[in-house]
Amino acid sequence: MPHSRLLFGCAIFLAAFLLFLVEPIAAKQLLPFLGGSAAVWITCLVFFQTALLLAYLYAHWLARRPRWGLHFVLLLAALALSIFWAFGGMDLSSGPEHPFLTIFFALSLWIGLPFLALGATSPLLQVWWSRVEHTEIPYRLFALSNLASLLALAAYPTLIEPNSTLHAQRIGWCCGFAAFVLVAGILTHRTHAATRNFSQAGVAEESASASTPMSHRLLWLLLPMGASMQLSAVTSYITANIAPIPLLWILPLAVYLVTIILAFEFPRLLPRGILTRFLVVMLAALGYMLSQIDVTLPIRIGIGFFLFELLAACLFCHTEAYALRPQRASESTLFYLLFAAGGALGSFFVGLAFPLLFSFNYDLATSFAVTALLALAATWNTNWGQRLLWSTASVMMCVLVFWLHIAYQHDTMVAVRNFYAALRVKQNYGFPGATLRTLTNGAIQHGTQIFGTDAQRKMPTTYYARDSGAGLALRFCCQSRARTIGVIGLGAGTIAAYGQAGDHIRFFEINPAVEPIARNAFTYIRESGAKIDIVPGDARTSLAHEQPQNFNVLVVDAFSGDAIPLHLLTREALALYCKHLAPDGIIAFHISNQHVDLEPAIALLAQNAGLQAVRVSTLAREDRGEFSANWVLASKNAAFLAQPEVAAAARPPVFKPGLRLWTDDYSSLLPLLRW
Repeated sequence: MPHSRLLFGCAIFLAAFLLFLVEPIAAKQLLPFLGGSAAVWITCLVFFQTALLLAYLYAHWLARRPRWGLHFVLLLAALALSIFWAFGGMDLSSGPEHPFLTIFFALSLWIGLPFLALGATSPLLQVWWSRVEHTEIPYRLFALSNLASLLALAAYPTLIEPNSTLHAQRIGWCCGFAAFVLVAGILTHRTHAATRNFSQAGVAEESASASTPMSHRLLWLLLPMGASMQLSAVTSYITANIAPIPLLWILPLAVYLVTIILAFEFPRLLPRGILTRFLVVMLAALGYMLSQIDVTLPIRIGIGFFLFELLAACLFCHTEAYALRPQRASESTLFYLLFAAGGALGSFFVGLAFPLLFSFNYDLATSFAVTALLALAATWNTNWGQRLLWSTASVMMCVLVFWLHIAYQHDTMVAVRNFYAALRVKQNYGFPGATLRTLTNGAIQHGTQIFGTDAQRKMPTTYYARDSGAGLALRFCCQSRARTIGVIGLGAGTIAAYGQAGDHIRFFEINPAVEPIARNAFTYIRESGAKIDIVPGDARTSLAHEQPQNFNVLVVDAFSGDAIPLHLLTREALALYCKHLAPDGIIAFHISNQHVDLEPAIALLAQNAGLQAVRVSTLAREDRGEFSANWVLASKNAAFLAQPEVAAAARPPVFKPGLRLWTDDYSSLLPLLRW
């Protein structure tokens, strides 16, 4: 049987590698359709976990009622669908309008059947192996599949994404899937007879072993649910506050997979006592960090901190689940089915339910509380010390959730959460002689307004001060003529403070929750002298369907948290902007970012489009509510760039050697991260 064992190993390894390689490819393909939102990946995780659950359900059913012809048809249909995805179009204009439904619709259409075929491979082949070899379930093959998954996740951001376009990635993946279909087809044919023989004799052999208790089966579901909640919450935090890029999607998922490998391959590597103590310390540390409202950490410290906590929590949950694994081969697919159901349930709570149920973002704190409760349930029968420890930890984590709710409500005028962001308007009475209102998404501020004198209330603040890049462009673009201004990203509507009689300002905003906040909680729009239009939806999509607007200034400032919608910073996007620009118009790119240096990428785009680019940086002035800000101005208007105030503030942009031009089919933030 050496050949069969090799085929088993190859099929499981290849299936897992392709399964986790297709996830970042498909998710990155979706980003432009949904405004580059950081929530795209979290919703994709919900789809992937749900699809994996369906795959395990299919494997569970097929292991008991073999339908070889059906399985062959599934493999061939999945191959045909993968070819369509690799070479077909990507138009989602006829799909659902809601972002959640759009993602599920697109992923089901593009990779639904291939994902089902790949996801069912590992649990199904483990059952077939046990029947062919007449052995117990080879759980080590589950570790092999997760090792392959880890390799795929490591290869994508380091080797595949920086060196190939999305179209090439899809074609390459399709070729790999064709190889998998060939191996899986051969293996299905060869094991047909052995599996059929087992159905006649194998059940009698298993009937002697005891069935797994219901309490254990419940923990097969709940422990993976806790790990999945941790994965989704940590990933959501990282991608929303840094950038929705595959590298930062992959790091938490890689840690998650490492814990499965360790749990299934080296279950005694860390004794339960050491693991529980490590988990308690990490939960306490993360709980303290969460209690520091509106505080951000440097990228290295923040990512490392959360990944260590994720490692501890997921390793505990997966190790405890493995310790409760069934010994009967007939129950193995049920174990994987409930394991996958727990993963789908956890991602569903964080990715879909919490944004709909809560106005504030409690995802991390709630995930910690659930982890503590699961640790209490898993260690209940150990000793009184463990019961006391985890009872105390559970109470403290639940108290943290309620404390965060109270802290978030303090000085909060408006709180709303949807697919795109968790927005909050805070009112601070500590500003000298005035009241300060601030629009935030997480810890990132997207606009403030000083409610004091008339002059203070109408003064542009934060990143849009009069000496900022946007301020210079708006003040000196037109020599007192009426202006047509485009703004991608509404925020608090601060740019409207520059509006004068005869001006026309056109805002583009994808998040439907932002416009009511800008109109009602702030007065920039209401008190502007300009005519104001607010266009809902993604800016690129809207601009592509409009006649040329002849903008004198186009401000590109669309951020969710501190994340970057890359589809707004590509060669094709810049060509669209130029189409809507007046001959002497100016494009102002806001590049203030804690974690990513966008200057070289935008300088390269401007150079490629024949525009002259300069960088304008300003320092913070707390007494005026002004933040330090970085802008890149791109234009063919030499007269504007030569004006004394502009020339004094402008600096030549910095280029990065070897940086590749971003297009709709290629982009990589990895070379630009500020580690």
